[in-house]
Amino acid sequence: MRIRRTGAAAAAALLCAGLAGCGGSDRPATPASSNRPVLVGSGPSSPSSRPSPSATPLASGPYVALGDSYTAGPGIPARTGVPLGCDRSSQAYPALLAARLHLSAAQFRDVSCSGARIADLDGEQSTSDGVNPAQLSALSSSTRLVTLGIGGNDIGFADLVERCVAAGLLRQTPCREQLTAGGDSVEARIRTAGEQLAVALAAIHRRAPQARVYVVGYPAILPADGGVCASGLAMTVDDVAYLRVKEQHLNAMLRKRSEAAGVRFVDTWTPSLGHDACETAGTRWIEPLLPSAPAAALHPNARGEQGMAEAVLATLGDDS
Repeated sequence: MRIRRTGAAAAAALLCAGLAGCGGSDRPATPASSNRPVLVGSGPSSPSSRPSPSATPLASGPYVALGDSYTAGPGIPARTGVPLGCDRSSQAYPALLAARLHLSAAQFRDVSCSGARIADLDGEQSTSDGVNPAQLSALSSSTRLVTLGIGGNDIGFADLVERCVAAGLLRQTPCREQLTAGGDSVEARIRTAGEQLAVALAAIHRRAPQARVYVVGYPAILPADGGVCASGLAMTVDDVAYLRVKEQHLNAMLRKRSEAAGVRFVDTWTPSLGHDACETAGTRWIEPLLPSAPAAALHPNARGEQGMAEAVLATLGDDS
């Protein structure tokens, strides 16, 4: 999922005075000096407390990464791939995973794209700088590993955040009440996205029948205690809690549809707890509305992408 550039800029301008509670005043992190993917082990400074998987390759290529901005890693140095408008990073979890699996450049394709919806898996996606071909076109009978991270844009999560911020700033009716009047519209979007995902997973199996397929869930964006940074996000405590629950429901749908299709679901929520956008700069995996590290607003930073890579590797290890 992705906060639109215009929406992010507007939100940042409105929230400039109030983001200290989300760590917006922390010193920016220093970008990596190398463009090569680096995946840390599970020592004290690593993003996950889970044991580091064996150095032995856990899966063979070719590997194709599909997904939206949480897969692409917008804003994390260094940008790579075409079209440039997809904002893929050489430090996003697919590149880290490919490096850990010792895959050559010829065995790895990342066709994820910021802003992608489920429909963009089987159709062209226009970006601010170029057109991304249908992501499923990268699959073939020779593909042996597929990761898919998608769904946030289909439920309009970025728009939900902006709506809740606007409601808080303008002292309007809390967005939770707006969105649940006459029935929860977000739940309806999640159900529709689930139906579309089922069709997409079937298409992946047809195009890559020999591939091991993993649906990658979303890490925790907001904290369990909405009061920790509700004022910094210009949202009510109830609205922070509402958005967090909707993300959990999205992940639950992704898991349910994965299991129904006979593919594995990768839980990135559990290892990300305590690393949400309201934690300090040295702890969080998700940047706040005013990022202090190179990353898009309310998206994983390099630490978050490393944590997501570790979660995928742990699941691969469970299957080997």
